[in-house]
Amino acid sequence: MIQIEIDSGSGFCFGVTTAIQKAEEELASSGQGNSGKGPLYCLGDIVHNGMECDRLKHMGLITINHDELKQLHQVKVLLRAHGEPPETYELAQRNNIEIIDATCPVVLQLQRRIKRQNESNPEAQIVIFGKNGHAEVLGLVGQTKGRAIVVEKFDDVKRLDYSRDIYLYSQTTKSLDEFRRIINYIQASISPEATFKSFDTICRQVANRMPNISSFATRHDVVLFVCGRKSSNGKVLFNECRRVNQRSYQIESAQEISLQWLQNAQTVGICGATSTPKWLMEECRDFILENV
Repeated sequence: MIQIEIDSGSGFCFGVTTAIQKAEEELASSGQGNSGKGPLYCLGDIVHNGMECDRLKHMGLITINHDELKQLHQVKVLLRAHGEPPETYELAQRNNIEIIDATCPVVLQLQRRIKRQNESNPEAQIVIFGKNGHAEVLGLVGQTKGRAIVVEKFDDVKRLDYSRDIYLYSQTTKSLDEFRRIINYIQASISPEATFKSFDTICRQVANRMPNISSFATRHDVVLFVCGRKSSNGKVLFNECRRVNQRSYQIESAQEISLQWLQNAQTVGICGATSTPKWLMEECRDFILENV
């Protein structure tokens, strides 16, 4: 009989867990549709997982974008773990919107550090290693009134001005190895007259998953990586699974599992990103047990 293991280290990180708990508590206390307290809105997908977003939608959570936020007045809006720029809070105040702030504490601390650094040395280059357009990165850039320079990959670092001070930060879910490579390049390139400081702001709860998931993937014949397509950290973790085990497959739900993948497999490992709910990995396990 095929052996199936669900990775105990996979699943929601602390920040996502807290955001979802806040949403569930608020939805329960407001008694959507019953008490007349009004709906609960969430600015952007609460987590980069379509299945979990659908579950909360059925509970009454309404996901909106920034343009829709501008049209709202006197309502409750939850800010997800990724964080938001100052402009979002200013808009909420103008429109008398009650903010339920579920920004991850790690992200919140990073926002404050970048804001202080920008105010203390406005002439320096604030550089953020992160994904352009990602919700967390938009919130970080917002702390500098849009001045911060975002570098997505190593080659982007070459366009910095090495005659000026550089303060380097990282999106909390980026790769530690690539961040260190960027640090080494800047250290070798910076002018002697300029200051360079780097701040390791990568979340260890996420960073530590890389070696853990690598070890997990090597232990199994087939790996099913359960993850929403939008997940930034999911892409990184899945690529690591594929690197150590070519029989790794990314899926969003049990419906995407092909039984052909499991041919001649004695062990199957099921793992996921920080945005993958445990119940979804369990559904994948149950699907295999019922069909193999």
